[in-house]
Amino acid sequence: MNTSRWRLDGQLALVTGASRGIGLATVRELAGLGASVLMVARDESHLELVRDELAEEMPGCTLHSIAADVSEHEQRLEVFDCISDLDLDLSLLINNVGMNIRKPTLEYSEGEYRSIIETSMVATFEMCRLAHAHLREHGNAAIVNVGSVSGSTAIRTGSPYGMSKAGVHQLTRNLASEWAEDGIRVNCVAPWYIRTQRSEPVLADPEYLEEVLSRTPMRRIGEPEEVAAAIAFLCLPAASYISGECIAVDGGFLRYGF
Repeated sequence: MNTSRWRLDGQLALVTGASRGIGLATVRELAGLGASVLMVARDESHLELVRDELAEEMPGCTLHSIAADVSEHEQRLEVFDCISDLDLDLSLLINNVGMNIRKPTLEYSEGEYRSIIETSMVATFEMCRLAHAHLREHGNAAIVNVGSVSGSTAIRTGSPYGMSKAGVHQLTRNLASEWAEDGIRVNCVAPWYIRTQRSEPVLADPEYLEEVLSRTPMRRIGEPEEVAAAIAFLCLPAASYISGECIAVDGGFLRYGF
């Protein structure tokens, strides 16, 4: 068995939203498979804290970090200036960052819905474009975008979030087609409810939690590590013929029937 197909030694992954939840679990997963990781998140002090904790937990792994809000154009540029300054060979991009405000459609202000779309969709689009030249140079690269089941079906997260995640899913399909000739695979994962800081307030309502579980065949909430495992698989050489896919990590939610 060629075990190198199941390793990421010698590769560098850029992970956005890397200091909490799915992003942090992804950093841990990729580092455990041998990748070096550039962690990107907005809160500099918290980012440095979790980076130091991971470095202590996983001696020998290489972790870089830069504080940036990738929904802002200038700060996206700073991330890629950092990559150039450090002369890093970027081969993996994980677009995990996102945000949401839950409201009925008619109650959003323009600033609110634009903020959701800028963070959850436009930032992903622009990060892909900025990463392209780096990934093309590598010649055997991968992008994994974090979408959502809300991009495939109507759920109670609010229409702007669903719109933005549907856009991420379609971006994944388009880039997989456009960039295959550049040696870049592009895939997506679509989580359902995952136990994170963002979902905790919603799931704290026992009645709402029971409704969620009643629509989830596996009858439980997912864990960040379960999404991270799917992301890591799509990065592996073992997944070298998979591109343009959107894998639901949802306990069967999207396939629920009656």
